[in-house]
Amino acid sequence: MKKGIKDLLLTSFYLLLVLVAVFLVVTYVGQRISVIGSSMEPTLTNGDHLLVDKLSYRFHDPERFDIVVFPYKYEANTFYIKRVIGLPGETVLIDEEGNIYINGELLEEGYGKEVIRNPGRAYEPITLGFNEFFVLGDNRNNSMDSRDPNVGNLKKNVIIGKAFMRVFPFQSMGVIKHQ
Repeated sequence: MKKGIKDLLLTSFYLLLVLVAVFLVVTYVGQRISVIGSSMEPTLTNGDHLLVDKLSYRFHDPERFDIVVFPYKYEANTFYIKRVIGLPGETVLIDEEGNIYINGELLEEGYGKEVIRNPGRAYEPITLGFNEFFVLGDNRNNSMDSRDPNVGNLKKNVIIGKAFMRVFPFQSMGVIKHQ
């Protein structure tokens, strides 16, 4: 076989391997997404570009305060980014003062931008089922999250992954605080 044809075949083979590797990484390992809106302020802001770990939740469940990405069920190609507050089997309640209770105990957290004015469907106790999570945006009064019946309790199988790193803007690049 001539050297030119052999080089062309070898280059084509390497290119195919790279394309397959990129496809596998994007499909099963990680994904880049952009934040649109203010529902996660002050942690994440409009225009932030994030990397999402799509692999780790195949081996363990999301933990409290993880920032997760999931599709919005009523709009194709629209993803929500929210913080996990309630875990499977727990009961979540938000009282009239905006306090969050998990199994009757006040949740100690400092992620909320402000006091919750509208507890939504969590004004009454919500008991999470097997593989269900309760999520909130950090900008509690400007977030469509588990308090809204259009989002509701989040099933584990719809969670795409965990937002773990901000890659843009460059001055804010770094690992995202979860705990």
